[in-house]
Amino acid sequence: MNTQDQARKIATQERLADEQLKQNMLNRAEAEVEAPSADTPTQERSRESAAQQREESEHLQETMQSRAEANTP
Repeated sequence: MNTQDQARKIATQERLADEQLKQNMLNRAEAEVEAPSADTPTQERSRESAAQQREESEHLQETMQSRAEANTP
């Protein structure tokens, strides 16, 4: 087998691997759309905790900003 034949063979293998990867990704995406994951209690608590922390952080920032503005001459 000469160099050109080897290059064609490798290019074909790479193309097939790319097509298989794209098909696998498409299949996974379709599966996620068709069967959305049900939230577990742990996931729900995690989301609620993150939202609460974000609200507390925003409140703290607003408080610090208002105090800084009040102390500005």
